[in-house]
Amino acid sequence: MALIFQDTTPPFGPTPNQLFERYFQDLVNKTWGNISPLYQLDSFDWIILSLYFAILGLLAVYGGYRIKQVIDFWRYRKFVPQPLRKFSEAELPVITIQLPLFNEMYVIQRLVKAITEIDYPREKLQIQVLDDSTDETVKLAEETIGKYQALGFDIEYVHRLDRTGFKAGALENGMKTAKGELLAIFDADFVPNPDCLRKLVDFFTDPMVGCAQMRWSHINAKYNLLTRLQTIMLDGHFVVEQTTRNRTGGFFNFNGTAGIWRREAIARSGGWQHDTLTEDTDLSFRAQLMGWKFVYLLDEDAPAEIPVEINAFKAQQRRWAKGVMQVGIKLYPRIWRSKLPMRVRLEMFFRLTGNISYPLMIVASFLQFPLLLVRYNQPFYHLMILDLPLLFFSSISVFLFYGTAVWYLDEKRAPRLLHLPLVMALGIGLAFSNARAVLEALLGIKSEFVRTPKYQVEKTSDETWKRKKYKRKRGLLPLLELSFSIYFLLAILYAIRMRMWGTVPFLFLFFFGFGYMGVMSLVQALGGRGSASFWRPAARTPAGQ
Repeated sequence: MALIFQDTTPPFGPTPNQLFERYFQDLVNKTWGNISPLYQLDSFDWIILSLYFAILGLLAVYGGYRIKQVIDFWRYRKFVPQPLRKFSEAELPVITIQLPLFNEMYVIQRLVKAITEIDYPREKLQIQVLDDSTDETVKLAEETIGKYQALGFDIEYVHRLDRTGFKAGALENGMKTAKGELLAIFDADFVPNPDCLRKLVDFFTDPMVGCAQMRWSHINAKYNLLTRLQTIMLDGHFVVEQTTRNRTGGFFNFNGTAGIWRREAIARSGGWQHDTLTEDTDLSFRAQLMGWKFVYLLDEDAPAEIPVEINAFKAQQRRWAKGVMQVGIKLYPRIWRSKLPMRVRLEMFFRLTGNISYPLMIVASFLQFPLLLVRYNQPFYHLMILDLPLLFFSSISVFLFYGTAVWYLDEKRAPRLLHLPLVMALGIGLAFSNARAVLEALLGIKSEFVRTPKYQVEKTSDETWKRKKYKRKRGLLPLLELSFSIYFLLAILYAIRMRMWGTVPFLFLFFFGFGYMGVMSLVQALGGRGSASFWRPAARTPAGQ
């Protein structure tokens, strides 16, 4: 007994601290059970659990903001903007349509054709093709524009040899010769409807309206799995976010295309600036800080082609993530010091910092396997108490957000609603690409404006894009994504072995997201046949063919 006593306690018995530690450990074991099969709430357990709940809690805060947007959308969806009055035909203002281009040989003809078919008095319409191209696009553009000039259209070709400012620089340069008091902008991937200007122009009867924009719709929405998931992601933004911000009196940003600007609003707000990658968001918030009103039309759309290739999609998302963070660094101190309502300033904080979730997602990815070890023996009701509320706001909010957009737009909702788990997985798969963009913005690292290539892909049977130019190089990122996919495959196998069934669906989202990104990046960069047809329905052909 003496030997045992000497091994377990000091000569004068246990200290108060030791008694407290024994009591606390006994209480934990009786109340909570052993959290880990390998540890007894040691420092490793606490570090893993603290990081996990801190990240999940922060993501839940942003998820709560997303749920608020969903609630506000259903509350304000019927508050449709109306113009003060309508212009008579004689008083319609002159509009200059600006078409910024860079190496768009596959879509330049489609774009110009659609613009010349717009229903607006020809004598009050000027078209500017603002071309920074360095390839065959230059010759095609000149030939196309010459054709329509011969038909009597007021169409101007402006070719820059110096790409200073990229798209913002091209738009700024075009304003030097623009005739219109209103400037409509359409990117190369758009095919606007003939009545698009008529739908927007009457809002400018209010002299304080600085910008009006339509919702994007999608020409090739059903081309492959990637385009199907993209449409849901974009619809979430254009249906829920933009509508809610505009109709609740908050700030919403012009999306760079499919809208009209008042020339005076651009000039008085500091003009097009090119110190961020999202010049449209930057100008939008500067203009609204100056007091200009913006109008967003949810129920009027402008069709556009979306990327069919994963590397182009990743480049686009990376540019948007970095640009918005750059705008936040640039403008949020000014927004916070303004006299805007606290509600608007807080909403802008969430808007401009939302992409911070991508670096957090990477850390959360690292933690998944250690969590399986740490929480192996944790009782189920503890998972319900601790995890369920946070998972509701951080994860279920995503389903509610994108599900709302699908519910509002679609009559037959089931097909796209079934894609929602994969939409969440696709967002997870973007973590490495977008986290890099966010960190570059925070560190002040500058990069070029990487435009999204367009291939004029409109039919599900069209695979000609695989032989076309502009495909992006894959780099080393897909290998990192594939390694994380394998990491989560091992985590899934471990969870199944340990019969931790509740974690498997969650782990599968990470496995699929990283795996899909990695595999498709490699396959499409190599130009394999699977690049277009992977999870894409076969084109229908007549019987016998």
